[in-house]
Amino acid sequence: MITENVSYMLKKIILSVLFLSFLCLSGKTENPAVSIIPKPVKVKPGTGSFLINDHTRLLFAAGDEQAMNTARLFAGQLQLAGGPVLTALGVSTDYKNIPGIIFIIKKESPIPAEGYVLSVTKSNILIEGGDGAGLFYGMQTLLQLLPPEIFASKALQPGNNWSIPCITIRDHPRFPYRGMHLDVSRHFFPKEFVMKYIDLIASFKMNTFHWHLTDDNGWRIEIRKYPKLMQTSAWHVDRENLPWNERPPQKEGERATYGGYYTQDEIREVVEYAKKRYVTIIPEIEMPAHAVALLAAYPQFSCTGGPFTVPPGSYWPNTDILCAGNDSTFTFLEDVLTEVIGLFPSKYIHIGGDEADKTRWKECPKCQARIKAEGLKDEKELQSYFVKRIEKFLISKNRKMIGWDEILEGGLAPEATVMSWRGVEGGIAAARMGHDVVMTPGTHCYFDYYQANPKTEPKAIGGYITLKKVYSYEPIPGELTKEEAKYILGAQGNLWTEFIATPEHAEYMAIPRMIALAEVTWTPKSLKNWIDFRKRMDTEFRRLDLLKVNYCKGTDKVEITTCFDKSTRSIKYMFESEQPGYPIVYTLDGNDPTPSSSVYSGPIAINRNAYIKTGLLQDGKVGGLTERTYIFHKAIGKKVRYLEPYSYRYTAGGDEALVDGLRGTADFRQGNWQGFLGNNMDVIIDLGSIQPVRTVFVTFLQSTKSWIFFPDSVTFSLSANGKKFHSINEQLNTDPKKIDETVIKQFSQTFPDTPVRYVRVRAKSTGVCPPWHEGKGEPCWLFADEIAVF
Repeated sequence: MITENVSYMLKKIILSVLFLSFLCLSGKTENPAVSIIPKPVKVKPGTGSFLINDHTRLLFAAGDEQAMNTARLFAGQLQLAGGPVLTALGVSTDYKNIPGIIFIIKKESPIPAEGYVLSVTKSNILIEGGDGAGLFYGMQTLLQLLPPEIFASKALQPGNNWSIPCITIRDHPRFPYRGMHLDVSRHFFPKEFVMKYIDLIASFKMNTFHWHLTDDNGWRIEIRKYPKLMQTSAWHVDRENLPWNERPPQKEGERATYGGYYTQDEIREVVEYAKKRYVTIIPEIEMPAHAVALLAAYPQFSCTGGPFTVPPGSYWPNTDILCAGNDSTFTFLEDVLTEVIGLFPSKYIHIGGDEADKTRWKECPKCQARIKAEGLKDEKELQSYFVKRIEKFLISKNRKMIGWDEILEGGLAPEATVMSWRGVEGGIAAARMGHDVVMTPGTHCYFDYYQANPKTEPKAIGGYITLKKVYSYEPIPGELTKEEAKYILGAQGNLWTEFIATPEHAEYMAIPRMIALAEVTWTPKSLKNWIDFRKRMDTEFRRLDLLKVNYCKGTDKVEITTCFDKSTRSIKYMFESEQPGYPIVYTLDGNDPTPSSSVYSGPIAINRNAYIKTGLLQDGKVGGLTERTYIFHKAIGKKVRYLEPYSYRYTAGGDEALVDGLRGTADFRQGNWQGFLGNNMDVIIDLGSIQPVRTVFVTFLQSTKSWIFFPDSVTFSLSANGKKFHSINEQLNTDPKKIDETVIKQFSQTFPDTPVRYVRVRAKSTGVCPPWHEGKGEPCWLFADEIAVF
């Protein structure tokens, strides 16, 4: 028995189909707007529509198993949505003139790899793929041409019909690598969710699933030669009631009950499932670091011999790593990789290679003997030796190695592919060396970061990456030549799960940002348009609702961006929101905006101090307030030269962030502060001409729980020529650092009325976290805001 709501929806669908069928027969309808993600390369609308009903046939070339599989997947989705039930039939005649839905792979055709041509006419639907993947992606586009209700789960309804608008689409991907990552070590996820995750990947024409199977917190893959990996390494004590960074280690006599692993049979099932959806699974086995779970079972492969327990939470720094001086370590790893290779047919095997603290190697006699015997310079070259030795083994098994960008340290392995996560620098370096690169920078591709207001969002690891920011990403760095850019294979979104314990939460963090990245990696750069994408997302949200996907609707905070207008010497402010259709209201005097406040209609020029407050007008109320203080001063829009670089993780918008007039707030996750990790801030501002300078100030933020500290000192100096600086004044920080509260402090310096052109501000960083801090000895942050010159 169906509910009244479902019955009503079904009536609407049937009436719509009948109406469209009537118009199609009369030839008086134009093709309605279509909503396809990723946006296709070429779309040519037609007139009328094709009606899928009980008489429609699904056809494919006889003997073509790939085409048959795709046809059956399409038929299965129709049946899940209430029918009709269609049977896929193999044919050997001239398929183009047969009425029905035809799935054909044209192996010798001009259609690019993974590309397709989809043609919908009143008499038939023809999908031609350049290969099996292309045909499958054509089928995904066909599903998006149907009403969103095609993704509903309903009981079979006799006489159920579906209308598809007449259209011709030619499409192919921009990049060959379009991936998503899932960390199942920090938190274990059931096989069924992994399959759902693969479905989501495939539905948006992504083709790679990076399965992070091992790390400090758990080993998740059955290795039959080493049973303790399943008995010990897969489990840790249950500390799920405590924050990730505050979980004490396992006590003596305490049972490890949280975790799990995938059997080899389960992995084969997942691999086959992904194969039918043209998703390649790349397994990751972390080495030489992030291996404490492994060492808990087999401590003999460490430098110290242990003992170890599997950490239930944060384990930092990664000092306990695999011993590079012990030949048995490599025997063990080769045994493990042999079984992994037998399960995964992927070209690539990911070996991690990141965040390897070399402390133990420096103290280990075996590692030091290895350095001496191999003629290595230091521990960085020892890591390179480690990585190259593993690569040699993988090549012997006809596989390629891929690893995080730390594998560049000490010299890159000859055929390695680099996954660039610490910004774009690693990717640029690898591409210039002639190595393939997958871009996955923390600035745009870390989906464990907050995506909306941290005050109302589930707890996350930090950062702030909105849907719009993901969509703005360009995988090819501008520094590369056209020839070097060929080594950029594509991009990948990463979902680390320290703060993500359930499948529902994982979906929420991945979707819809995964969808934005899918369009980034598929659609030609020239066709990308944020406003158009966001409009198409409204339809996609309806599909996701019917698929029962737990997704984030995006931030309701208004984004404030600026540009300097040299002709009027004013800053132009632009307000944007991820929620289209709602008016943006604002004030410039610090008062909260109301429904009767000014409505934003275009860039606002300001050449005076202002306290901006802006928000969305929804249902008669103003919500999602964003507020920023703007100060107008002599350095606004001027050129800034950085003598020490800021971090890719906190750019605050780039080189002009320190002179854009906008003041940061206590909520640093919103991206308003420029961060320097472990190094000083040292900048020179060019005012453009000689002019009097009386006062300079700069603002810093401290949040020690987030490893952010005030500078030890700030030095101000002036120059007429940019070379010789004078009026050097140093201010020491006297505020305490051992406090929990987030604090903002301004350092300022007054000068005699001095005519100068250049202003230099240098802030000396604490460098590393102090001994009393949980991150003692690790690089800490320096967060700077506006440098104002008067």
